[in-house]
Amino acid sequence: MKKILKSKVGFKYLYQMKTLMLLTIMGLSLFGTGQNTSPVAPAESLYDIEMNSLSGEKINFGDFKGKIILFVNVASKCGFTPQYEGLQKLHETYKDRLVIIGVPCNQFGSQEPGTNDEIATFCQKNYGVDFLITEKVDVKGDEQHPLYQWLTDKSINSTKSTSVKWNFEKYLVDEKGQYLDHFISTTKPGSDKISVYLK
Repeated sequence: MKKILKSKVGFKYLYQMKTLMLLTIMGLSLFGTGQNTSPVAPAESLYDIEMNSLSGEKINFGDFKGKIILFVNVASKCGFTPQYEGLQKLHETYKDRLVIIGVPCNQFGSQEPGTNDEIATFCQKNYGVDFLITEKVDVKGDEQHPLYQWLTDKSINSTKSTSVKWNFEKYLVDEKGQYLDHFISTTKPGSDKISVYLK
């Protein structure tokens, strides 16, 4: 009788162990194939983002492959507005390998209230700007433009998350469309922090 009980207990234990092992193997299999995890969306390419210029023409960022791009959220009535002069000089000095793109924004102190035509006239008349200026957009918040979603979100640009806190912040992207660096408003266009990437 004792032998029968031992046999039954042993068989039950063995059955439970086999079942546990089978479930473990199935779990590992599911985990290994990614079926047990949430899919991760690939990072978007900067070159796929659509945007218009101040004059309403479509900008194709892919046209700038092979050059470094400096994006700056600009404003006409800001204490940093004189940086337009430095940006124009930077444009003239490194135009063979650098593209400067000004992005007007009215989200900081309402310091860019003008229309597209008014912004264009202001930039040309006061600072002789001839680098590319985009349409006016939001660089933060619910209506944040896809360009700034890419520039500020690590899950999209694959490098770093930041937030735009004021006018004339600067984002640098390399020749292959990869995020390079971010500079706050007080970093002047002629700063070594920027020019080091251009030498």
